[in-house]
Amino acid sequence: MEQIVNSLNGILWSAPFIYTCLGIGLFFSILTRFLQVRHIKDMVRLMFKGESSDAGVSSFQALSIALSGRVGTGNIAGTATAIAMGGPGAVFWMWAIAFIGAGSAFVESTLAQIYKVKQSGQYRGGPAYYIEKGIGWKWYAVLFSVSSILAMAVLMPGIQSNSISIGLKNAFDISPMVSGIVITVLLGAIIFGGVKRIATVAQYAVPFMALGYILVSAIIVVMNITELPNVFALIFKSAFALDSAFGGIVGMAISWGVKRGIYSNEAGQGTGAHAAAAAEVSHPVKQGLVQAFSVYIDTLLVCSATAFMILFTGSYNTFGADGKSFIVEKIPGVAAGPGFTQAAVESVIPGFGSGFVAVSLFFFAFTTIMAYYYIAETNIAYLTKGRESKIAMVGLKIVIIAATFYGSVKTADLAWALGDVGLGIMVWLNLVAILILTKPALIALKDYESQKKQGLDPVFNSKALGIKNAEFWEKDYDAPREEENVS
Repeated sequence: MEQIVNSLNGILWSAPFIYTCLGIGLFFSILTRFLQVRHIKDMVRLMFKGESSDAGVSSFQALSIALSGRVGTGNIAGTATAIAMGGPGAVFWMWAIAFIGAGSAFVESTLAQIYKVKQSGQYRGGPAYYIEKGIGWKWYAVLFSVSSILAMAVLMPGIQSNSISIGLKNAFDISPMVSGIVITVLLGAIIFGGVKRIATVAQYAVPFMALGYILVSAIIVVMNITELPNVFALIFKSAFALDSAFGGIVGMAISWGVKRGIYSNEAGQGTGAHAAAAAEVSHPVKQGLVQAFSVYIDTLLVCSATAFMILFTGSYNTFGADGKSFIVEKIPGVAAGPGFTQAAVESVIPGFGSGFVAVSLFFFAFTTIMAYYYIAETNIAYLTKGRESKIAMVGLKIVIIAATFYGSVKTADLAWALGDVGLGIMVWLNLVAILILTKPALIALKDYESQKKQGLDPVFNSKALGIKNAEFWEKDYDAPREEENVS
């Protein structure tokens, strides 16, 4: 099993794929004239605009759902693993993929809004919807939808629950079996309450967990402030093979930085687009900008918080090119993952590190599993054409709860490998789609900017802009919306 999974990862995460991800993000950044810089004020302002409705959620709730998926175990365990396998230089490449990936996140989230539909009283959208409605490839949309359900409901929940159980075992000696039972009971209580309950939990839990984590990181940085020049010099030198110790693994730095960066911030993966479609906004670009900013929050803030705690305290080991010997071994016997962050916090605040990281992992990973369920549910809704069979939805809940429990007790290596397979398939399928659908996203951006220049609050009309099959936007925004199925 592990051999098959590793072989698939070797294909999905090959060097050409890594550079393609970087290239596509840069392509979108250039076409949008680096909107991730030009519109950063709008990104922040729009986060707190808009109200939820019977059919949709507010911009902030949609952001919170997306961040639930983005801010997960990848921010703690994934960042540590990137440093272990690629050295400190991997952090720079995580930043790079976040900056240019914001362009990809904008495009996919704007497309999700353009081609969203109203099904069974609520907004639905995402890659499967914009592939069918925008490109007309129903077979490809179904392939993405099935792949998403497989990844979100079966392959990826185990990574999150596995990290929770390991953290709780190390910190409080709680057995994985007990952790698994608690996690699945809580998960069931939330997902059986529907998208509104998921949005409510996310909008309170996500800001709390992210701000608390960043605060502890800031304390550690301040207490080791004299290391600031050295740490930044090490990151940049290692990223470009200018450091004597890490120069031989610069390829690994790029590979692991990009891979873990994409896993963490999900730019181009298509997952954030599902939440974006649920937002109640008057113009698709509004939520596209909000979702682009969520990439910054995830990587430039939360992942950086982990990296700084580890590097400022020197609490890491880095493997050589052979993957067996060490270039640097500063904390002997500590495996790559949450242990790096626990050691970092313990070195500054004794007796606090293990518990802090375990609790952080719980919040980060648990909310990510919630987001996974929402994404899988949206794709079930797509496949059932809005009829949303109760049997299919209940079956989905049972599957994701079972996968979550199983992940709590299985090995970490297999959990991460399976997750990488699921992620790789989704990214490949979605990147092809958003490349083909670049034009509608750019038309929407131009329209938004034109209305802003006129001093207007942008309102979208797809028919006036010549965008076909975006029926939701063919009327004035405030006009009554009828139920719509994907044909």
